[in-house]
Amino acid sequence: MPNPPAAAPPLAMTHRQIMEALTGILAAFFTAILSSTIVANALPTIMSDLHGTQTDFAWVITAALLANAVTTPIWGKLADLFNKKVLVQLSIVIFVAGSVMAGLSETIPLLLTARVIQGIAMGGLTALSQAIIGTMIPPRDRGKYSGYMGGVMAVGTAGGPLLGGFIVDSPLGWRWTFFVCVPLAVVALILLQVTLKIQHIRRPARIDWLGSILLTSGVSLLLIWVSFAGNPAYYDWVSWQSAAMVGGGVVLLALLVLVESKVEQPIIPLKIISERTTALAILASVAVGVAMFGSTTFLGQYFQVARGATPTEAGLLTLPMIAGNLTGSVISGLLISRTGKWKGYLIGGSVLLMGGLGLAGTMDHTTELWQAGVFTAVLGIGLGMLMQNLVLAVQNTVRASDIGTASASVAFFRSVGGAIGVAVLGAILSSRVSQLATEGLAAAGIPVAGGTAGASMDLVDMPAPVREIMRAAYGDATAEVFLISAVVAVVALVSVLFIKERPLRRTVDVQPDTRPDLQPDSHLEADAERPTPALTSVNS
Repeated sequence: MPNPPAAAPPLAMTHRQIMEALTGILAAFFTAILSSTIVANALPTIMSDLHGTQTDFAWVITAALLANAVTTPIWGKLADLFNKKVLVQLSIVIFVAGSVMAGLSETIPLLLTARVIQGIAMGGLTALSQAIIGTMIPPRDRGKYSGYMGGVMAVGTAGGPLLGGFIVDSPLGWRWTFFVCVPLAVVALILLQVTLKIQHIRRPARIDWLGSILLTSGVSLLLIWVSFAGNPAYYDWVSWQSAAMVGGGVVLLALLVLVESKVEQPIIPLKIISERTTALAILASVAVGVAMFGSTTFLGQYFQVARGATPTEAGLLTLPMIAGNLTGSVISGLLISRTGKWKGYLIGGSVLLMGGLGLAGTMDHTTELWQAGVFTAVLGIGLGMLMQNLVLAVQNTVRASDIGTASASVAFFRSVGGAIGVAVLGAILSSRVSQLATEGLAAAGIPVAGGTAGASMDLVDMPAPVREIMRAAYGDATAEVFLISAVVAVVALVSVLFIKERPLRRTVDVQPDTRPDLQPDSHLEADAERPTPALTSVNS
């Protein structure tokens, strides 16, 4: 019986088709980034209005990051199983709901709940945007398109604090920092429907819900512990509460590893994250997450609380870091696409990240603002060279069917690093501010009720002498946050040094090579010499 005729090769996507498909994705990604950054310069005002503390300040960020982190692998698995276009549209709908709820919040607990909902949606937008790019574009060409995403990220990161500061200083008030994202999300939803046309391959759906629950519970328990341990109002570092929470978190994560090794379709596939490049990229991503979220969270607070800047001024003062991020991301992406080499940019980014954080660690409440701008610009360049390129390195080592899960795994650990960083650094900052404020008030002969000055962020109604002491305490304590982040950034440098550089393949998927002179594992290197295959573009 004659063999059936071979299927016609699919048509390759042109640059124009790819850019059309990316339009909606970039719009959705921009909305997610903007929602994260627009609140940064509004938080001091929000905390003052809702009577929040330094711990509450940290948890408004941590709640969204934690929800982002624990749901990113789930979205990544869903991206490998279901229609990516429908999933990213669902993420936007969830995001709109969370934004409206946040804008209507009257208490800190309600605001935290809304931030969790926003975080769930942001996890989807982050994982799905990376997965869609990975299914459309070969790794060798992906650098320039990742550069577009890096540019959008930089614009959203730059525009967020500026827009947020302007809204807070305007008659609209801080609530509109959440409401303003709603029409942007609706525009992104419409653009996605019109422009995103990618092939969808149906696969049987099998979600690892037990693994998801264990992952969420274990990470959440440890983060809650580290946020409140050592706080006189809660419990000591060495106490039965600490033992119970740490022990419970470790047991839950150990059970997670056991479950993931047994189930057919794990939420975090051990075979993927145990691969050398992916494992080292994950370690580096954790360190990058600590540096990125920790620095951006507390930098705006430093300018407003310690230096007395308005929210709008604080947004302008963060521009050097954003400009550095944009420069590092776009230029490194273009050069990687041109040369096919990427490891050098990861090493350079890690060195600049460490240097920028170390320099920022020398700041206090009297540092010249132009110096702070130079320090944060170096930090921004390092971040720009690392974030997208770590994902690129991982995508180059996995098959197209695993790109969603692999990309989500890297994003997950980066968000976990950010959540841990904000929670831990926030706790350290709160403790250090209390200590410095108590010493400053004692030196000024001002009595302190209960023996501690606390870490209140409501400085508006304080007497002028007390307010100045508190500003100095916040400014000097912030330096320690950056110094600790610089030490953590050493992990990123060590990790990327040990990553083995493989030429970026010119194919979307890993292609087997049957040439007898090649070893079984050499298909990745062989892919770098192959012509780009065709890729179908159909309506979803």
